[in-house]
Parts: sequence; C-alpha cells; structure tokens
Amino acid sequence: MWVLTVAAAVCCWATILVFSPGYLSNDSLYQLKQAMGREPLSDWHPPVMSLAWRALIALTGTPASMAVVQAVVFWGALWVIACCVQESTARRPGALAVLGIGLLPHILTFVGVVWKDVHMAFALLVTSAIALSGLRLRADRRAMRWVLFGVGVLFLVYAILVRKNTIFAAIPVFVMLVLALWRKPARRVWIISSAALAIGLVASTTTISAVERPVKTSQISQIMLDDLLHVLSVSELQSAAVSPDLREHLVAAAKECARINALSDTYWACYGRGEHGPFTAVAHTDQITSLWISEMTSHVPGYLQYRLEIFSQFLFEPRYQYHPGITANDLQLELSHPRLGRALQTYVDGAARDLPVLFAGWFWLTIAVVLAIRPGSGGFAMPVRALGISSAAYVLGYLPILPVTNYRYMYWSAIACTLGLLLFWLDRDRGTTGSEPPQRHGRDRWRHANRIHLHLDRQRRGSR
Repeated sequence: MWVLTVAAAVCCWATILVFSPGYLSNDSLYQLKQAMGREPLSDWHPPVMSLAWRALIALTGTPASMAVVQAVVFWGALWVIACCVQESTARRPGALAVLGIGLLPHILTFVGVVWKDVHMAFALLVTSAIALSGLRLRADRRAMRWVLFGVGVLFLVYAILVRKNTIFAAIPVFVMLVLALWRKPARRVWIISSAALAIGLVASTTTISAVERPVKTSQISQIMLDDLLHVLSVSELQSAAVSPDLREHLVAAAKECARINALSDTYWACYGRGEHGPFTAVAHTDQITSLWISEMTSHVPGYLQYRLEIFSQFLFEPRYQYHPGITANDLQLELSHPRLGRALQTYVDGAARDLPVLFAGWFWLTIAVVLAIRPGSGGFAMPVRALGISSAAYVLGYLPILPVTNYRYMYWSAIACTLGLLLFWLDRDRGTTGSEPPQRHGRDRWRHANRIHLHLDRQRRGSR
C-alpha cells in the first residue's frame, strides 16, 4: 500500500500548492467574512460551513486551512477507495486509476474551490469510501461496523446540512453504507441506523439555530422570483394582487431581465438584490410567496415550460466549468502561485473545449441511469448502483429549484459517475481475466500459510 500512500500524498500536496490559499468566489468570501465575524451569520448559505471555517481559523490562524482540509479529505477518500480496490482485485493499476480520478479535469477543477457544493460532494465521497471499506470487513468485526457507520453518518449529516437538496443524493449513499456494513441488515439495524441519521440532522439543525441564531434570509424567494418574472407577462405582473411597491419592483425587474436576456438568477441579474444589500432577504417575502403559490397553480403549463427550458440549458449548455482564482476582495487575499493557477486554468478550459462531454449534464445523467439499471454482477455491483441512483437523483432534483445553469451543481454527479464507471470496469475486467479477489486480508493469508507450514513441519518430525 505504500505506493498508493505516496501517490495520494504527492497529489494532495500538489493540489494544496496549486489552489493555495483556496479559490474564493463572492459566495466563498461572504461565508469567510461570517466565519471571521465581519458579517452576521445568516442562512443564505447553510451556516454549518461558516462555523466549521471559524473553528479552523481559530485552530490554525489562517483562512487557507479550509482549502487544505478539502484537499486532505478528497485525496484521503480516494486513497481509501484505492486501497479497497487493491485489496479486492489484487491489481495495482486499478488502484492507481482510482487516484487518477482526482487528476481528471472535470474533477480537479473545483477541488480547491471553497464552495458548499464541493463540501457536499466530498462528504458523500468519504461516506462512499467508508462503505467500500465495510465490504472488506470480516463478519466478526461488529464493533468496527458501528464505528464506521457512526463516521459515515457524521459526514452524511454534514453533507445535508451544507446543502439542503443533498437529501436526494444522500439517501442512496446511506442505503449503500448500511448494506455494505451489514450485507443483509435486519429490520432492527435499519430502524437504528435511520434513527441515528434523523437524530443527527435534527439535533445539529436545532443546536445551530438555538446557539448561533443565524439571520433569516428567505432564500427560497430567489427561486420564486425566477418563476414569477419569467412565467408571468408584464401585464399580469402589473395587475398582481400585491403592494404597489412590490408590483412596481416586479414589473421593472421583468423588463430588465428581458432587456439583458437573463433567463435565471434574477436576484443578482435584474431584481436589485436584497432589501439591505447582497445576500439579504428581498422586501415583501410573504407577498412573493403568496403570489407564487396562487400564480404558479394557475400557470402550470407555463411554469413547466420555463423550468424545462432552464433544465435543458443545465444539461446541454452548462457554464462555470472553472472558477478563476480569488474574486477581488478587501481581505488582502490573493493566489500564492498565480502561474500554477493559470496552468490549471489552461488544463481545465482546454478540456472543456476539446472534451466538452466531460462537463455536460446530459452525459453524466445518462451514465447515472445506466449504472443504476445495469451495475454489473461483480463485487462492486451494489456500490455502483447506489452511486448511479445518487447521481441521477441529485441532477433531477434540480428541476424545480435550479437557480442558474452552472457546472458546480452537477459536481457530485460527475465524481460519483466517474468512480462508478471505474468500479464497473474493474468488475468486468476481473471477470474477463478470470482473476478473483483475495478471500482473506493479507494478515489472515500470512497466518493461514504459517499454520500450514507448522502442520507440515509436525508431520515431518512425526515421520522421523
């Protein structure tokens, strides 16, 4: 395993070096300012990430620690999966190929970008790594199963807390974790494990709300504005049953969206942002919610057409395949190695130009469906199917809530499908070559061989 360990460590170090001190967008900088206490904690972005960042800054004294943790978690998860593949197949090329996943342009592109989408994807990847480790446990390691399950649940809870719609992707990963650790779990195991996940979510959410009291921003209003401004006509907005101030604001925003051809992301593009500036709630959120409910129920065909139009762009014309470094800021944060950053950008942008399929949502959705339906029949069939279902559910879950057509929203699906494809290929290759996975761990094989040697030695001494 030392080859895999050295390779993973080198890749992790190189990733930290290239992305140092972490790529930061406006979203990232806003969360960092919350972590540093320069902005009040709010629920525009799930506060758990800012709180984790705050703890890291208190521990290390630098905001760059978050990008370091991301790299360590990502490469650590791939290293665990690579070790499981090595142990299952006894083939080093397949194990090294797992580490190679992290160097592919559509995955490496965001490894050092401090985003909740990245945190969510890496948390699910760690849980998948734990599940694959569980497949290798002996039947008598009961305590270890519960330890691994507890760690997996912690990462699942974080994934869901850091991005609410992760629930679509998390459920298949949770099922994979339980099936991997217990093979054929009894009803009692399902009840206990499900209760543990639910309690973890409720307890974490309640504690954060009670202790930190994040400012409410009604971010769902951003999605409602997209629908109202693109489903209703200007004349319908002019006669909407809302206050004159809100009516005037909606009409002006609809005209501005039409002028600049903004099909989504209207909060930032044409509405004028929040009542008190960026990342704050818009005025009259209650009226917006009431108007959305009444109008969308009476404009179902128009609503479906608009959402399908946005979703088709997400699948076939995604944007934002690469985030260029650190957005201009007043924290004096800038890239440590800008030339390495430009080299990475050339690599990713070149791949997006020459191999656009790697960044296409339709491609990963198709792969996800195929993996879910035909996962193969080898030892990795169950994880492959779970990864496929998780990927497809996550992409499809964006149909009613997609805020903008960015590649970042399919990042988990791209990672999961790439890993699923590799595991599927390793299963097929193993079946084709006739090689079987080792039936015992290395230490068990050594003990078994030693017992045989002692038995033969006793026979030889007895014959003398």
